Amino acid sequence: MHDDTTEPAILPENWQDDANCLGVDPDLFFPERGASTREAKEVCRGCEVALQNGEKFGIWGGLSERERRRIRRQRAQAARSIVGA
Repeated sequence: MHDDTTEPAILPENWQDDANCLGVDPDLFFPERGASTREAKEVCRGCEVALQNGEKFGIWGGLSERERRRIRRQRAQAARSIVGA
């Protein structure tokens, strides 16, 4: 599974066929500000394709926008520290 949230991967055209969210209302993954993300995260958790496309908005891979930004920042900082070492 490709879990790098910083760069999108090229996905086959039928990636949705393998996604946990197949048949789920897409609005679930784009909750209103302040609304619960728990149900969307449960659907996404453990999905093989959720993080492969580098989406910036909504719930993907069981992570919120804020959580994915934090991961991207941490990875960028780690990469900079390796280059600077």
